[in-house]
Amino acid sequence: MSPPDVTAIPANPPRRALPLHRELDRVWRNGPGLWGQVTSVSHTTLGLRFMATAFVFFGIGGLLAMLIRAQLATPQSAFLDTALYNQIFTMHGSIMMFLFAIPMLEGLAMYLLPKMLGTRDLAFPRLSALGYWCYLLGGTILIAALLAGVAPADGWFMYTPLSGKTYSPGINADVWLLGVTFVEISALAAAIELMVSILRLRAPGMKLTQMPLFAWYILGTAAMMLAGFPPLILGSVLLEMERAFGWPFFDPERGGDPLLWQHLFWLFGHPEVYIIFLPAAGVLSTVIPVLCRTTIVGYGAIVAAILGMVFLSFGLWVHHMFTVGIPHLALAFFSAASMLVAVPTAVQIFAWIGTMWRGRPELKLPMLYILGFFFTFVMGGLTGVMLAVVPFNWQAHDTAFVTAHLHYVLIGGFVFPMLAGVTWWMPLMSGRRRIKGLGEAAFWLILIGFHGTFFLMHLTGLMGMPRRIPTYADNPEWMWLNLSSSFFGFVMTIGFALFTIDLILQAGFGKRSVRDPWQAPSLDWAMALPPPNYNFASLPGVELQKEGAGGAMLKLARGEGLLPGAPRGRREILVTSVGTARLEHVALLPFNTALPLVLALAICAFVLLMLAGFYALAPVALIPVTGLIWAWARRAVASVDAAPVEVAPGLLLPVHPEGGTTLTQSGLRCLLFADGTFFASLLFGLAFLSLVSPGPPLPAWGADQKVLLSALAGLSLLVTGGLGARWALGRVESGRPAGAALFGWVIVNLVALVALAALAAGLPDPTRHAGDAVRAALVAYVGLHITIAVLFSAFALDLARRGELAHGRAGALRNGWLWQGYTLAAAALATAALWAQEAAL
Repeated sequence: MSPPDVTAIPANPPRRALPLHRELDRVWRNGPGLWGQVTSVSHTTLGLRFMATAFVFFGIGGLLAMLIRAQLATPQSAFLDTALYNQIFTMHGSIMMFLFAIPMLEGLAMYLLPKMLGTRDLAFPRLSALGYWCYLLGGTILIAALLAGVAPADGWFMYTPLSGKTYSPGINADVWLLGVTFVEISALAAAIELMVSILRLRAPGMKLTQMPLFAWYILGTAAMMLAGFPPLILGSVLLEMERAFGWPFFDPERGGDPLLWQHLFWLFGHPEVYIIFLPAAGVLSTVIPVLCRTTIVGYGAIVAAILGMVFLSFGLWVHHMFTVGIPHLALAFFSAASMLVAVPTAVQIFAWIGTMWRGRPELKLPMLYILGFFFTFVMGGLTGVMLAVVPFNWQAHDTAFVTAHLHYVLIGGFVFPMLAGVTWWMPLMSGRRRIKGLGEAAFWLILIGFHGTFFLMHLTGLMGMPRRIPTYADNPEWMWLNLSSSFFGFVMTIGFALFTIDLILQAGFGKRSVRDPWQAPSLDWAMALPPPNYNFASLPGVELQKEGAGGAMLKLARGEGLLPGAPRGRREILVTSVGTARLEHVALLPFNTALPLVLALAICAFVLLMLAGFYALAPVALIPVTGLIWAWARRAVASVDAAPVEVAPGLLLPVHPEGGTTLTQSGLRCLLFADGTFFASLLFGLAFLSLVSPGPPLPAWGADQKVLLSALAGLSLLVTGGLGARWALGRVESGRPAGAALFGWVIVNLVALVALAALAAGLPDPTRHAGDAVRAALVAYVGLHITIAVLFSAFALDLARRGELAHGRAGALRNGWLWQGYTLAAAALATAALWAQEAAL
């Protein structure tokens, strides 16, 4: 059946809004009491929870910053000893980067995107909940370590060899490596969730070229997170394996190289700046046109700038390594790339200025924060261009000038826009108006305090003051600048405290806000304040999208849009095509559940066992993790009535798409993209250690015929498994039984795992040399994926046994086939890399 023409869909007849609301509320609301909050999977609840938790961590990070400024206020200060100071400045950076900035943008995007895109929730509500609990538990581990005096103390960048076992013998570095990696599960979950939701859940007829700019910014951010976080996760895993098991990835005496850590870290670290900036820029592109009473200037140019920034940001990581001995040609290339990225940034800034010039700006509180952004971020961008020039970078590297630049970019480019966004959407979140006066005072204190703190740090850096030092000599030219910076730092802190008080007073005591108080046209204001969990009583079609928030509000509430109410007692949403948002099918979302929390606790148990050094016992914690994921997947394919659903008069859509791509398949493809980035980073590590590392050469492997046969047998079995999965899929789609084919698929994957074990037995000792360690890591990577392929095939066999695999309902089998294909490709590339390394010796 061809997709219906979205422009010709008839409107549903109007209904009474209140009964429609009650019907939907019974299906979509959270459970009562505290347990209802714990088990909630609503994007509205989770988005607010992410943002509130991020603000708490921001407060903790700000308190640590004040301790740092108190220490540096005077020369030879004894306020903090060196060990404690190192923990505090490491935790300050780690909290602000991993526990505030990324979760804050995740929470804002989770809260707003379904409302802007005209849908009721995100694609994977349980995945959002899992991400939140991993974030909270991982952050709690880091804060608990700080209170216990065993927090990481090697800088938020954790450079080796300082973070190695020799110089950091306790668990301090392990807390960072395991805790931050635990938190990064949240980031990857959010990236998959947001990308699939933007591409597949837009309101019918909302083409990619017509969706709000905020969605474009989040789409670019999600793509960067999927590509940028895996190198850091890989680096953390490799360093933890070196610390726990002695595999010398970064040990120069055994063929490792500390620079490999820097490459992996900054492959994440520099895109991270733009990951943080893009959502903030999305806020600016949303708020500026409304407060200027006009439309955005240069929509297409801004989209092109977003895509350009996403692409260019991954060519800048060496920008942070200009002083480590990079060849001159590479220095010239990365210096030029670092300056080139200023072009898409400038395009956006000129578009915003052009919008303000064309309109009539209203100096309300969000606009004040936007003007603060312009004043601050442009200064930070200019100092960034200065640091992109190699000779200047050599002079300013590791001085307070770099610290000042970093804060101008991060606070100017993220915090100011986010404060504008919070004040803008606070009436939506709370349903109440702001109490005037306090917010303006907070703004001026933050602005004056910030520039008084960090502008002066440019000067101390130019005078030669290093960063990350706990004390300094009685240099009169440093002393007064540092004392002034500390004074203004406390002024800025008072401003943030007033901002927090303003939010609390608004949420608790503000007067009820009218709907759409800013007169904004976007769909996020076309609902009651605060919004219900289901957002819209009916979903906006093409005509209602054109009417904007004011015109569509009442019609949507009366059910005149698509898929009105919840007459079947299910959480139903519309799934549309990627490009033109044609209607494809109706998806059923899960109800509230504690499963994400339990799964996060099981993962946390594994992390804590690793921290405690119980390496033999830690894998046991993965057994309940596997069981819980199995239960998760079982609930996703629970038997439901597959009858088509009427979304408009005479328009029926299937619940299970026939031959189309399900949301789960879209999510798996995003996961495999991130997985491929992880694998590519591992291959990069193998090449770097084999070709660039100056350490002792890698001894020959001496692989015998048995090892070669094991590798060939494993690849042949994976090919056979893939063919068997495809054959089973064909039988299921044609309505024939496929139990025998699925059973054979399981057996073939198990035998492939045995063949890989035989190959692993022929590997040299991974503690002998870094090259051997990377070999073992590659084999372990392939082994993990074959193990998961076994679970995929066993799950499909279990579904067939239960009679839940049928024509149009073979999504689990399609997912398993997709994973099998990726595993085969990874195994083939890993085998080729291993033999290429051996042949080069």
